[in-house]
Amino acid sequence: MTLRGRLTSAFLVVVLGPVLLGAIFVALTVSAVNRDRTTERLDHAATTVSAAVGALCRQLQAAADAVAVVPAENRVAVADQLVARGLATTVDVTVPNQPLLGRAAAHSGNGTTGPLSCADPVPGGTATAFAAYAYADEVTVVAAQGVDPALMERLADAAGVAVAIGVPAPDPGPRTTRQLTAVPGQPLPLTLSVPTGEPTLRYAFLFLIVLVTAAVAVLAARWLARSTTRPLGDLAWAADRVANGDLDTRVPIPRPDELGRLAATFNRMTRELQSYVQALTASRDQLRRHLAILGDTLSSTHDLDRILPVILRTAMTATGARAGLLLLADPSDGRLAARCGAGLTGAWDLTPAELVQRRLPPGLGVLGTVASTGRPMRGTGGQSPDEPVCESYLAVPICAPPADPETDPEPGTLGVLALYDRLGGPAFEDTDLRTLRTFAGQAGVAVHNVRVHEEAQRLSLTDPLTGLWNYRYLREVLRREVERASRFGRMLTVLVLDLDHFKEVNDTYGHTAGDQVLGEFARRIRIGLREVDVAFRQGGEEFVVLLPETDAYGGVIVAERLGAAVRDRPVPVDPRRPGLDDRISISVSIGIAVFPEHGGTAQQVLDAADEALYAAKHAGRDTYRLAERVSRAGAEGHLDAATATTGGPQPPRHGHGR
Repeated sequence: MTLRGRLTSAFLVVVLGPVLLGAIFVALTVSAVNRDRTTERLDHAATTVSAAVGALCRQLQAAADAVAVVPAENRVAVADQLVARGLATTVDVTVPNQPLLGRAAAHSGNGTTGPLSCADPVPGGTATAFAAYAYADEVTVVAAQGVDPALMERLADAAGVAVAIGVPAPDPGPRTTRQLTAVPGQPLPLTLSVPTGEPTLRYAFLFLIVLVTAAVAVLAARWLARSTTRPLGDLAWAADRVANGDLDTRVPIPRPDELGRLAATFNRMTRELQSYVQALTASRDQLRRHLAILGDTLSSTHDLDRILPVILRTAMTATGARAGLLLLADPSDGRLAARCGAGLTGAWDLTPAELVQRRLPPGLGVLGTVASTGRPMRGTGGQSPDEPVCESYLAVPICAPPADPETDPEPGTLGVLALYDRLGGPAFEDTDLRTLRTFAGQAGVAVHNVRVHEEAQRLSLTDPLTGLWNYRYLREVLRREVERASRFGRMLTVLVLDLDHFKEVNDTYGHTAGDQVLGEFARRIRIGLREVDVAFRQGGEEFVVLLPETDAYGGVIVAERLGAAVRDRPVPVDPRRPGLDDRISISVSIGIAVFPEHGGTAQQVLDAADEALYAAKHAGRDTYRLAERVSRAGAEGHLDAATATTGGPQPPRHGHGR
């Protein structure tokens, strides 16, 4: 059963229960009152009838006495006067041995056994008259009163009930009767009766009142239950909508009662919840955007100068910090080097170029302690004078992920991520510490990945024996340098170097000695080049050198210098067998090609240098040769492209004036 049904039932029980009980009580009371009134009426009627008959008896006795006391000659006249005045129906005077006198003669032949005596009636007897007797001088005077309908009507009018002699025939309808037996002073056996009709109209009216009251109670109960449960139903409906995520739901406030205050409180709670959810949603969306930016940055670049500022600013946004600083440990001396900062004041309010020059010793202050111990720190004030000034701080270590969790459970500390002055609060909380640990972990992964990537890239692009760039990287750098030289109208010289008779070195001294020769040769190449020049090991004993912004004359100078550096100083080695010399004299053959003079593309220039190398070898080795010019059509095509790009031919650059 619903709450509305329970309230309706309770109201009906409370209202109709007393009404029904009251109706039953009234019905019983009315019935009892009717019975009491009937009994009382019959009692009054019996008293009245007895008194009336007794008065008649006394009246007859007075009449009889009056006739008896007068002289004999006047008795008849007196008797007639009494009858004429209605004091008796008949007055009989009886003298012994004489006929009846007076009016008795008119009433002596009525065929009855005689009237009932008022003084000594016969119980159960029947008569049509009752009389009083008087005696004087042997004369008997009988004053009788006839029992006729007129007398019964007078008695009924006086008593207010129906009066009958003896037991009357039953009348239609229920009646209540009272039997009056003959007693001295009331000689008549009478039956008094009144109708015993139930108060049907009253009962009908009472029933109608109950029905009307019940109808009103039902309507009132439905209205009361509806007015009480409808606000509760609205609250339940609104709570269900809010539970399903519809925070715009509001409950109407019908009246300023308790339910109205409850609805107002619910609406206020919903508005505050909606504002909280909106704030959380905005904060979540903002954090999601920052994490997306951070993820895009981490996935799209291996440049720490781009990754670390994004991590720092995301951490500041997530924790509400005013300022932040990110430092990485220098592998050479262990000092903390500032890599990026935001919101710093005082001595740390520096440009990015000035900020990266700051160094902090390990083990000192908050930052040094966090870096040396690997434990986060949080507090207010008390920092080292060399650190940023703040009211509160939070610093966590940036740790590299362990290479092997079983053998290396404690990852190394790569740096420190510090935040200063939490906005909107006196100090940083535990949630801020957990958040900053997350971003520090991302920073550690980013730094570790960048370093691993740089090392992997270096290993993939360098020759492990000589430390020079390998053939794979040669193709990329040569293409890039040719494009740059073509764009700016510059020259690019390519040298292809090959050690002479290197196979004999391997066959005579072994591959270990050959590797030593290759390593020494690469070292001498690096010494003989500028910082902008790039050297590669193309394969075996063949090497390539790129000389940006250098013409053929500069390339010849570099070739002569490298040839002399190799030729003049033998390479010390460990001989494989006794009797072998511990120094090996080597020489190099070099082919020279210049872009765009000897080729319009990277491959053409490299092929031209290879052909010049073969020419140097055919010329007896330990020398160099300059490649021949390309055909006129190819040269003009390239020169036209160069002219269109740079606006006109450019004079040759002699970067190598050596």
